[in-house]
Amino acid sequence: MSGVCGTTPPSVPEQSSTPWNEYAPLWNNTPETNNVISQYDPLIRKVAADKGFDWRLISAIAMQESRFDHDVVSHAGAVGLMQVMPAVARGFKVAPEQMTDPLTNVRMGVGLLEQISKTIRFPHSISQRDRLSITLAAYNCGLGRVLDARRLAVKYGENHNSWNVVSKYLVLLSEPAYYEDQVVRTGIFRDNAQTLGFVRKVLRYYDSYCEIASL
Repeated sequence: MSGVCGTTPPSVPEQSSTPWNEYAPLWNNTPETNNVISQYDPLIRKVAADKGFDWRLISAIAMQESRFDHDVVSHAGAVGLMQVMPAVARGFKVAPEQMTDPLTNVRMGVGLLEQISKTIRFPHSISQRDRLSITLAAYNCGLGRVLDARRLAVKYGENHNSWNVVSKYLVLLSEPAYYEDQVVRTGIFRDNAQTLGFVRKVLRYYDSYCEIASL
């Protein structure tokens, strides 16, 4: 898997809106078998393949984020299948009215994941599970929070490539002794339980989808 928010400008997803009816025939002609995750399978497969991601992981994120509702907007302003924030859309030069377009939205979500992986530069030795967990955490709470947790891990002599360690420091970022540390750049982090729950749930969906759908 590749993945989000780097310091260099992201590659901009194609902005042309793709009418859903171009994908609907693919869905309608799909037999009702256990190889189907959602009506967006053809779209998600294509976008994921273009960026070298497992489409079942992208589907798992969409399930957790939106329950595959491309029009949903959260109370925080996150939009669409992948619950992309307006600030992220601006970074991809996507207009607000395009954010609910399924193709555009999935491209932004996958582009964000790609940026995360490129920015963190995981070593080859890291386990796939740790890589996935850390990337998903950054997708949910922002790369800055995860980098703070990893810097704290390094400071205290722990493995910053271990999700168990990173998740511990994400929780500790709610305590002054940690969020006031000089290595921390984004300050206090109160929503750690939400982020840890997000990672756990997405991975649970992903494991399930790997059992029912082929790559």
